[in-house]
Amino acid sequence: QVQLVESGGGLAQAGGSLRLSCAASGPAFSNNAMGWFRRAPGKEREFVAAINWRTGTVEYSDSVKDRFTISRDNARKTMYLQMNSLKPEDTANYYCAARRNIIVARQEWQYDYWGQGTQVTVSS
Repeated sequence: QVQLVESGGGLAQAGGSLRLSCAASGPAFSNNAMGWFRRAPGKEREFVAAINWRTGTVEYSDSVKDRFTISRDNARKTMYLQMNSLKPEDTANYYCAARRNIIVARQEWQYDYWGQGTQVTVSS
């Protein structure tokens, strides 16, 4: 069973930066894709970014492309989300997720494991 634990959320000013981490534990992690999703108050959870753990292939939502960077550290079994040029509309609870498939995916239902989430609040 894969377990995911997010960290790094907090409060930032508009234009600032934060880095989220997602530590994975459990079985070997080489044939998985992982992703970040977020849920803003009153909205549904949405895709942010995803990464192929083996090749490093990445995808981003249009709303964060060119501002956020997803990466992974194979040795540490940790995924990161570097968030720059933050905007108030980035305020949300951010979740990491993993799927039992190496192909990156954008839909919630395609993921098998979820973390508990970490709150990001961006003030204007």
